[in-house]
Amino acid sequence: MNNTLDGIHTSGSLEEKAEIYQSGKGNVSGFTSPTLIPLRAPLPTPNAQKIRTTLCKGNRSNTKGEDSISSPVPNPFPELIASTLNPLLYECLLPSTKSSATQLIKVYNEDNTSRAVEVPSDITARDICQLFVLKNHCIDDHSWTLFEHISHLGIERTIEDHESVMEVLSGWGMDTDCRLYFRKNYAKYEFFRKPLDFFPDHMFSISSETNGMVDHSQLIQTFLNSSTCPEIHGHLHAKEQSRKSWKKFYFVLRRSGLYFSNKGTSKEPRHLQFIADFSDSDVYTVLSAKKRHGAPTDYGFCVKSTKGSSGRDLKLLCADDEQTRTCWITAMRLLKYGMELYQNFIQPHQKQKASPMRSISENSLVAMDFSGQKSRVIENPSEAMSVAVEEGLSWRRKSCHRLSGHGSPSTSHSSLLNMALHLGQPWFHGKLSREEAQRIITQQGLIDGMFILRDSQSNPKTFVLSLCHMQKIKHFQIIPVDDDGELFYSLDDDQTRFTDLIQLVEFYQLNRGVLPCKLKHHCARIAL
Repeated sequence: MNNTLDGIHTSGSLEEKAEIYQSGKGNVSGFTSPTLIPLRAPLPTPNAQKIRTTLCKGNRSNTKGEDSISSPVPNPFPELIASTLNPLLYECLLPSTKSSATQLIKVYNEDNTSRAVEVPSDITARDICQLFVLKNHCIDDHSWTLFEHISHLGIERTIEDHESVMEVLSGWGMDTDCRLYFRKNYAKYEFFRKPLDFFPDHMFSISSETNGMVDHSQLIQTFLNSSTCPEIHGHLHAKEQSRKSWKKFYFVLRRSGLYFSNKGTSKEPRHLQFIADFSDSDVYTVLSAKKRHGAPTDYGFCVKSTKGSSGRDLKLLCADDEQTRTCWITAMRLLKYGMELYQNFIQPHQKQKASPMRSISENSLVAMDFSGQKSRVIENPSEAMSVAVEEGLSWRRKSCHRLSGHGSPSTSHSSLLNMALHLGQPWFHGKLSREEAQRIITQQGLIDGMFILRDSQSNPKTFVLSLCHMQKIKHFQIIPVDDDGELFYSLDDDQTRFTDLIQLVEFYQLNRGVLPCKLKHHCARIAL
């Protein structure tokens, strides 16, 4: 007797479903190379008249049209804004050039602090991220992301850089608790760099046109090219509608939509039942799937209609591990947005090449030696590097001397100062539990080298390095070593010693040592 999954799919089989992409809608063919893909120019501001206000005598305001005198408030970065910023973001930064069609939105940080900003009605997620990067003086490494968080459903997703924020907000109900979050996501486009880390061999196949064979280097191109048909398949747990039970089925993801087989692993059209397509649906990560929905694991995700706002509209799914969940979510994003994701990925790099931030004077900087009676230019790169390292160590010793207050600091006092040097570092998160550290790293991207340094909960005198490798988070204890009154730190059973945690982090950023990979990205938190 065939098993069916009542309530989580619409009736009908694969034979009855028309191919959504048969006409080529939503796909771009002829994908060749990154350098040959044209980028769309930023959308212009709607035809709204610019209003400028100038101050006159008697504290009155004189409102004029386009021919009026410009605002007396100077623009401190005219070259930056004119050359690198989207026109929509330009309007947000300058108070004298507001569009008549603006709306007020509220954006939250990880600590639930929020900030309200007035933005044009057609602003994109990338523009809002750039706005907050500038306002908060952050380093723009293209990893800042806007998230849609639906609290009453316990789900969230990455808002793609090209998406209109107002269209996302229009799908929220009036009485629902929905928020926009601004935080880092290093894994947002990592699948373009390392596709094999996201798509295991046993989970994808190509259509019969290529005889099931595909070059690993060309894997992503098959998702972006409409002439090929990539297919993701594997077992997932699915929750039955209006029931608490979960059942395991064999699922298949194709360009036409998501299906499950009601007879083992059969892919025959009569056995495949249609669940959802992605023309009007989005894929979300389910938070606390075991606690909220009784899922077999915490690796839950769901498909939700853009018009639905209740729990009944969710197609709840659950994977056995993080790599499987990441594979399904990434494939759904690629099949929904296709070439637009690739354009989002390469656009910041093309802007950097077109308008580099470094000036001519910065490119002409040289290393100088002022230790002798006469200054000289250091031409040897190795000597310049060693001088820079020695200068850094000298600065650290001077900092300890300045903090001690009088004379050369004692050994014990110097050790105490070395213990406190890491407190102001962005990678140190203080008293953080193991579960909270794993949550933060997961939120900001499960890629190799993501790390956090924190206080140990089990041993107050030690520290813990939480590091992500192969989409798994591992924890390494940092033990203090007392040698004749001098305090050192070691991560490898006293084989390698460091005077403070800053030195330890800098070492493992350059050397893997006993770690599975080098330290690459630290989880950052900012206050809006």
